[in-house]
Amino acid sequence: MKTFEVLGTGCKKCVNTAEKIETVARELGQKVDVVKVTDPARIMEYQVMSTPAVAVDGKLVHSGSIPEHDKIVGWFDAGN
Repeated sequence: MKTFEVLGTGCKKCVNTAEKIETVARELGQKVDVVKVTDPARIMEYQVMSTPAVAVDGKLVHSGSIPEHDKIVGWFDAGN
């Protein structure tokens, strides 16, 4: 199971990002752990300057916008 961290302040875009990841996981029949990270110090550990951002299994993979469906699918495919 992959762990997705949605990094951001909890704004609507961050919430939408988390929901989109969960939706794609259901579509693919994948189990997923989505963690919303709102602590600024934790976000800065990833050197994120623009949110929402997404880390998969501890690696930053996206920042600055709500990711597209196909990009999220690719995160599930990577490393399988």
